[in-house]
Amino acid sequence: MSRSFLFVLGSSRTEGNTELLARRAAEQLPADVEQRWLSLADHPLPDFEDLRHDSDHVRPTEGPVGTLLDATLAATDLVIVSPLYWYSLSAPVKRYLDHWSGWLRTPGVDFKATMAGRTLWGVTALAHTEEEVAAPLIGALNNSAAYLGMRFGGVLLGNGSKPGDVLADSAALARAKTFFAGEAPFARFPYEVSEKAGV
Repeated sequence: MSRSFLFVLGSSRTEGNTELLARRAAEQLPADVEQRWLSLADHPLPDFEDLRHDSDHVRPTEGPVGTLLDATLAATDLVIVSPLYWYSLSAPVKRYLDHWSGWLRTPGVDFKATMAGRTLWGVTALAHTEEEVAAPLIGALNNSAAYLGMRFGGVLLGNGSKPGDVLADSAALARAKTFFAGEAPFARFPYEVSEKAGV
């Protein structure tokens, strides 16, 4: 199966530091690797309603939920591009992950079996110099990947507050050049907070 990357943009701001860093990393992918970029601001998801004990699930075919479900299922590599907001994922990304709970129970989707063996990556920009503050975000992605039997490529971290700041983070830009290289290991559960943040 040829590789297909889905970049899920979770910022309310276009071309913010996190997106800029993700695009630098994506520039290193081979030309024959498909890339699809979807902004959650352009495809706003409704709040997730947990109906697992109350009703039958129906496969969404239209609107943002249908678009994101189809794109997620089609990707071999899923990249969560989320700024670090209050030490974790942005609200749009958290809402997207909440919808995974519904997709797990949607007939005919086989979401868990389909995602197993695929790779989850993360990219984030933070205003702190201490990368350890991103541990909750990294843990959420690692543990989600582990639950689904996915590989986890880690999280590419960059420093930036004002627009464009991350382009001055030479260490992050250097990491971006090789971030998607090689095969990622299977995620381990649970994520150890003591691990280095930028696995």
